[in-house]
Amino acid sequence: MELKLFYRTQRELATAINLLIDDYWHNNLSEENLIKGVQELYINNRQKIFKSNEFTTILKQQCGKRRLEVVERILQMNDLVKDGQSAM
Repeated sequence: MELKLFYRTQRELATAINLLIDDYWHNNLSEENLIKGVQELYINNRQKIFKSNEFTTILKQQCGKRRLEVVERILQMNDLVKDGQSAM
């Protein structure tokens, strides 16, 4: 799967997150590549992911709770966000 570094809209970013996590869940992507992908998406699109220390409404609607739990946990494991920063 080819990810772009920068996304124009929150909807495009949500689609990329969905594809990334779904590929992992379908065993088409390694755990290492999932973690790397989520980190790159976050670092380069931070303003489209969080607003007021929460996931943006668009991401919540488009990605759903289970996918965002995975994203949040990966970011916490790699010290990119603190525990409780992105409470859904």
